[in-house]
Amino acid sequence: METIRIRYLEKGLEKLDYIAGKSDWIDLRAAEDVDLKKGEFRLIRLGVAMKLPDGYEAHVVPRSSTYKNFGIIQTNHMGVIDSSYCGDNDEWKYPALAMRDTHISRGDRICQFRIMRNQPQIEFEETEHLDGSDRGGFGSTGVK
Repeated sequence: METIRIRYLEKGLEKLDYIAGKSDWIDLRAAEDVDLKKGEFRLIRLGVAMKLPDGYEAHVVPRSSTYKNFGIIQTNHMGVIDSSYCGDNDEWKYPALAMRDTHISRGDRICQFRIMRNQPQIEFEETEHLDGSDRGGFGSTGVK
């Protein structure tokens, strides 16, 4: 089991933990009250800084209810925090764009994260043929 050192930058926020029996993702909470008008952008403070183990990164994404509850979208759609972002004041933040007027209260769960191993070093080998089935179309549907 890996150990992650965490610094809580806001007193009184609920400590991070897994959602018991539901997911291996961990919720992050707003560390401040935020009022946004439709079309406004804001980096919402999450109140934590972490020292990830070497060779790992954090993937930060919205919760499934974030848009429904708050009308915000994450502007980079998925945040990646690498292990070099590890100082005492390297606070994690959520880049939010308001799609409607909204209020987010301190302590509201607005996003979630998981820790992943970094991609291994790979080498690309150019070829004329891939020797796989040619499904055509787009993505997993195969529909054109």
